[in-house]
Amino acid sequence: MAAAFVAGNVVGAAFGEGFAILHDTVKNVVGQAIVFKSNLEDLKSTLDGVAPVVREIKELSLALNRPETDTKVLIEQMDKGTKLVLKCSKIKRWSWNYCFRAYYYAGKLKELNDAIEKFCRVNLIVQNTRTGLETLTKLNLVLDVRKKYGVGSLSCAVPRPRDFIVGFDLHLKELKTTLFKKEVSLLLLAAPAGCGKTTLVGMLCWDPEIKGKFVDNIFFVNVSKNPNLKVIVQKLFSHKSDERLEFLSDEDAINQLEHLFNQIGPTPILLILDDVWPGSESLIEKFKFDIPDYKIMVTSRTAFPRFNSKYNLEPLDHEDAMSLFRHHSAYLQDESSYIPEEYIEKIVRSCGGFPIALEVIGGLFRGRPAEFWRSTVMKWSDDHSIFDSDTEVLLACLQKSLEFSTDKVIIKEYFMDLASFPEDLMIPATALIDMWTELYEPNKDDVYAIANLHELTTRNLVSRVMTRKNASEVDNYYNEDFVKQHNLLRDLAIHMSSRDSIIERKRLIVDIGGNNLLEWWMEQKQQLINARLLSISTDELFSSSWCNILAPDVEVLVLNFQTRSYTLPDFVEKMVRIKVIIVTNYGFFHAELNNFQLLKSLPNLKRIRLEKISIPSFCNTPVPLRSLKKLSLFMCNIGQAFGNSTLKVSDSLPNLMEINIDYCNDLLELPAWLHEVLHLRKLSISNCHKLSALPEGIGELVNLEVLRLRSCTELSELPESIRSLHKLSLLDMSDCLGIIKLPKHIGDLHNLKELHMIGCLRLHNQLPLSTIDLKQLKLVVCDEERAKLWEPIKEFLSDLKVMVVKEDINLNWLPNS
Repeated sequence: MAAAFVAGNVVGAAFGEGFAILHDTVKNVVGQAIVFKSNLEDLKSTLDGVAPVVREIKELSLALNRPETDTKVLIEQMDKGTKLVLKCSKIKRWSWNYCFRAYYYAGKLKELNDAIEKFCRVNLIVQNTRTGLETLTKLNLVLDVRKKYGVGSLSCAVPRPRDFIVGFDLHLKELKTTLFKKEVSLLLLAAPAGCGKTTLVGMLCWDPEIKGKFVDNIFFVNVSKNPNLKVIVQKLFSHKSDERLEFLSDEDAINQLEHLFNQIGPTPILLILDDVWPGSESLIEKFKFDIPDYKIMVTSRTAFPRFNSKYNLEPLDHEDAMSLFRHHSAYLQDESSYIPEEYIEKIVRSCGGFPIALEVIGGLFRGRPAEFWRSTVMKWSDDHSIFDSDTEVLLACLQKSLEFSTDKVIIKEYFMDLASFPEDLMIPATALIDMWTELYEPNKDDVYAIANLHELTTRNLVSRVMTRKNASEVDNYYNEDFVKQHNLLRDLAIHMSSRDSIIERKRLIVDIGGNNLLEWWMEQKQQLINARLLSISTDELFSSSWCNILAPDVEVLVLNFQTRSYTLPDFVEKMVRIKVIIVTNYGFFHAELNNFQLLKSLPNLKRIRLEKISIPSFCNTPVPLRSLKKLSLFMCNIGQAFGNSTLKVSDSLPNLMEINIDYCNDLLELPAWLHEVLHLRKLSISNCHKLSALPEGIGELVNLEVLRLRSCTELSELPESIRSLHKLSLLDMSDCLGIIKLPKHIGDLHNLKELHMIGCLRLHNQLPLSTIDLKQLKLVVCDEERAKLWEPIKEFLSDLKVMVVKEDINLNWLPNS
């Protein structure tokens, strides 16, 4: 690749230089060679005309790896042409063979002119077309990567270091030195929870020396508390191959992984096993292979005695701890908000040098007045210290950060709800918004839950990951946003939720390993459980053999599983107060969902979210969901679920107001009954790459206010019937690569206020004349090329703002990324 790039640069330079020499020669000779004046003037005119194109070719050749054959012929012709023009300048009328030479060289000049004209008329068009198609192909490849590694996919990408890190430079240097030692094949990085082990590993893997040695063969995988060896190996394979493998046994998985690593050799390989818990030492041993330059790094809270090479990560020293705390608390010493230094010292020392504690408690003090600092510090007693790095005491320290005032107590509830989702995995922001809105802000807009999500982020209680930097800031679109909670904070949330007895808890979080149900659940005489939120997580060994549970007050049910087939528990039928059901498959493959018909007995069910579910018979056996307002299908296999349906929307979905379909790669067409959902206000379809057209019936959705069609790359046009959507206020067609024009009568959308069209690469013709009738249009979000299309329209729409953004699409939302 490097050689090709250099060659491309040489070709681009040679092409530009050859043209410049010929062009200058013709300009200098045209006034001197009177014999060939007419021919040279024609040639000069041709060269003047193609000069801008030549400059563009030169620039593109420098930027792209263009093959030499594209311009080699013309380069040779220009070199010969320069010599020809110089010869013509030396021919004199009194030469003995003047007539012959004049006739001969005049013909050669005409041939040169014709050749250049033909090249620019034919070859350049073909070349530009091919370049455009190659660019589109590369874009599609990028999108295919996004499809392939959809949310929940099992990537082994190395986490990027944080923006602000202190106190790790020496650790990084020492760790790197130890890892480079020839005799070290397995290195254990040990430290208590919250000390920054994963942060240090991220710095290591992004270090230029480490990247230079291991190149693309750095594998990062989170092991966590209940590891599954076959799933871990599947993650490692997905990092190098499109193929999704199933293994007959753990032994089969390890054998195939060793074969893969042997194929990669002799290139050095680095495997990171992050967050290995006690009891999993034998698992680490399985990944030891006799391969040259193959190294394993393990991070753990426990310094396993059996491993010889260890690096113990100590908490931050006081100076670095002060720097980190000041950064996260944004504390500035000034006269108007003087904080005694002893108070700051006391706060920092109570954190014991744990980065996670400094970040969380620093977030608590961010933006607070001096009085808050003083009163809070005075309330904290000196009786407890985490100086000895005791995890339980650290939990107590972190818990102090949740001592909210009365008006902020709901943030504490939001924080504890985060533990409803499995550790180490990204949590979709929309899932949290759904549950929080119905639990705490019923009958209100999602904006309240969104505001509190931002509050949690500000306090460093969660980290927020955005797929696109420009997405949610503009239009409150959160379908591609995720949050991640540090394991220690999740432990804290569970610890705080578990202080009450089982029957009195507001939220009941149940983790089941295998078929080992909890004792209280298996008792014959169960007491009534009063929880409003019930979360049940099972692993790949669970057989869906449920015991009964009496929890009639549950309003939000969160089901997390990893099996290929999953059956909704029968006891769900009696939870008549349920408002939200979130069913998430965290396994490697899509799963069949059984017992779906139970939902018909839930009269208050308003929101359903399904992730990585195969739902081929969703509408063949329609389930009446008369209270349902929002349906979200994420990474689901829809197949023929919507085809040939006899669903009567007026009976089954009379109140449906919002539909979200994201990353459903087999969605070919929208359901025929969609136009009957007359109450629908929001329709969002993103990253459904096989969706090629919208039905004309979409114009019958007269109450539709928001229509999003993001990254539907095969969608070729918007139907003219959308002119009937008179309540539509937001239209988003970003990254719809196939769309080449806007509907002719788009001006009939008299209530349209926002239009998003970033990355519509084939939309480059002038906009329809009716666009000037979009009098309510206030904001167009687009890229630079599309912004030019709006310049003449802005003369007619005085309040229109065209926001040009450079879209920053990233893969940070992948697990561990």
